[in-house]
Amino acid sequence: MTSHRVVLALFVASGATALIYQIIWQRLLTLVMGADAHSTTIIVASFMAGLGLGSLAGGYVADRAGQRARFWAFAACELAIAAFALLSVGFYYDVLYRELGTREVSMAAMALIGFGATLWPTFFMGASLPLAARMLTDNPRQPARWVATLYGWNTIGAAVGAVVTVAWLLPGLPAGGIARVGAALNLACAVLAGVLALRLPAALPVTTPAATAAVPWPDARRSRRFRFWLLAAALSSFVALSLELVWFRLAGVILRSNSRTFGVLLLLYLGGLGLGALAANSARVRRWPAARAFFMLQAAIPLLAIGAVSLLVAGVAVLPGAGRMWWSVARFEGDPLADLTTLAAVLAGAVVPLWLISGPTFLMGLGFGCLHRAVQSDVLLLGRRVGWLQAAGIAGAASGALITGGVALDLLGTSGTLRLLTLPTGLFLWLVLRDLGRSRAVAGMTAVATAAATMLMVPSSRVLWSHLHGVIGPGAIVQEDGSGVALIRPDAEGELIVYANGRSQSQLPYGGIHTMLGAFPVLLHPDPVTVAAIGLGSGNTAFSLGARPETTRIESIEIVGPVLAALQAVGRRDSDAGLRALLDDPRVKHYRRDGRSHLARTMTRYDVIEADALRPDGAYAGHLYSVEYFALVSARLKPGGFAVSWVPTARTLDSMRAVFPHVMVWGEIAIGSAHAIGIDRSVVQSRLDHPFTASRFRAAGVDLSVMVNEMLDEPPQIYTPALAHPGPEGFNTDLFPRDEFGRP
Repeated sequence: MTSHRVVLALFVASGATALIYQIIWQRLLTLVMGADAHSTTIIVASFMAGLGLGSLAGGYVADRAGQRARFWAFAACELAIAAFALLSVGFYYDVLYRELGTREVSMAAMALIGFGATLWPTFFMGASLPLAARMLTDNPRQPARWVATLYGWNTIGAAVGAVVTVAWLLPGLPAGGIARVGAALNLACAVLAGVLALRLPAALPVTTPAATAAVPWPDARRSRRFRFWLLAAALSSFVALSLELVWFRLAGVILRSNSRTFGVLLLLYLGGLGLGALAANSARVRRWPAARAFFMLQAAIPLLAIGAVSLLVAGVAVLPGAGRMWWSVARFEGDPLADLTTLAAVLAGAVVPLWLISGPTFLMGLGFGCLHRAVQSDVLLLGRRVGWLQAAGIAGAASGALITGGVALDLLGTSGTLRLLTLPTGLFLWLVLRDLGRSRAVAGMTAVATAAATMLMVPSSRVLWSHLHGVIGPGAIVQEDGSGVALIRPDAEGELIVYANGRSQSQLPYGGIHTMLGAFPVLLHPDPVTVAAIGLGSGNTAFSLGARPETTRIESIEIVGPVLAALQAVGRRDSDAGLRALLDDPRVKHYRRDGRSHLARTMTRYDVIEADALRPDGAYAGHLYSVEYFALVSARLKPGGFAVSWVPTARTLDSMRAVFPHVMVWGEIAIGSAHAIGIDRSVVQSRLDHPFTASRFRAAGVDLSVMVNEMLDEPPQIYTPALAHPGPEGFNTDLFPRDEFGRP
């Protein structure tokens, strides 16, 4: 029994390292492929493909090896993962990013890159469950006894690893240091597994050649039935991963797409799975008929998930104070209602995500245990059947990532995707009723009626996203596709607030800091022919970058595609002259992609490049505030070109100064250049007075002359090569984005 506890501890630690690696490797791979939704989907599917192959291989080895050899094989897997981890940051960043990050590649090529880049570690991660199952199980009477327990503790370890990584490792260590922490844990697991192997008596393999011949696998009499269970496992995992993507989108809006959203989601998702899998080994659950229980749980999972979403959306509208409270969560800038601040934060950050995710994921974990009880009937086949079921489940999950993340959310949106997921509910309910002896006709009509009723529960896209942004009733414009959600809503003063994935970005009509981020640098530049803005928001900055008639090309790069569609909808409905001028301007070229990847891959050279005020704690914001980002901007500027950035922190400014020898700062607006930045007030005034510029901003209701003169009246901070530069410990870097994770 002591060795069983040790193996469980090994599996907890191994699960923790898997999520440590997934988080940091995914961050590094987004530099290669981009941080947009489709690239992230490919990365997730690539991880899963390696896990599936490893599960198959691990199951074969587990059933053919003796008990001591299984422990040695487990130790070898941990060593292989640790060895890759120690090399991974250099491989992903110095090799893949520097060699491929600047090349335009197709989606198919990205998928191959992702698969090849993650195959080695994920293969050995996938091999661990079937190996561990046979390390603990030689009891022919209860072959599935330890499978759910191992999976449960491994998944809880993964949840802990996700939280530790986001809450402590990323704020405290660079990527290489985090990889070394994971490698140390893997190495400790390998050593401990080796010690356990040495304590075991040498033994012949459990499955001798004669035994293998006597029990061919899969058993010919059961092969059709086992193929059915593989399909059931794949469909179950397809639903699970599809729901994870839906929850991630919902949590992104509720938690406002901050750097910790991913960690919170993984904690709730993996924690629910793990607890459910552990509960599957309880005496009460083990008395359930395994197959029927599995079907019932799979039918219930989408029902519970959809019911939780529907009740949340309805509750925001009808519960006393809920709409008012949600407004304080979804507010744009300023102070919320003071008496609701703490409660609203707790509700949005913990209670609501827990409400959405915990119930369905707990049922998923229960279903995992019931599935293996239904299938595992021969201890000599345990490892291979664990491996095949894992591989089938991973194939289903990878398909869920690709189909839901790449197609369904793009075409159907979140509400439509939830409706689509009612179809498996109907299928599994039909299987339950058939198992209970109901006729095909009765089972079919009941299943169809249940699926149809569940579809009717799903709120429309407009209602769903309006309520989650604090808008009860009409008034909001909602657009959604695979890249995210955009919403534009009126505030109490009549301004229109623009949200992208839950984050308030800017407002209409134009004016304020976004206007100056665009207009001020082009008014200072002698000849701004080609300019670019990373981030569209309300379009204020892109509009203002077009202040000069000399400008012939304005590139607007936005990672959340529906933002443009939402602005176009506003343009059709309202008569905002500034927005209309932006949308009708033939000089503006809109790109839906990751802004940093666009700069890395383009051949264009710019006179001005501006990053549009992304909050430093936003997800992947570190990619736009690092020394390496500013170096990329510098490489894409023409001689004398300007890099423009919002500088919300001193560290952002220091990172910019590390690249540009000349930097001028007005408040939170910084302009950097390889050459001294000259300011001739009379020249700037003449440019302001140009009929093109004056009429453009007058029509938009923006008094640009007053705003610019206020800037010019304020003496800027001027940094030159003669001034001392801060040390590298104060920078944001790609491998250590200190500001993104709140490093003091």
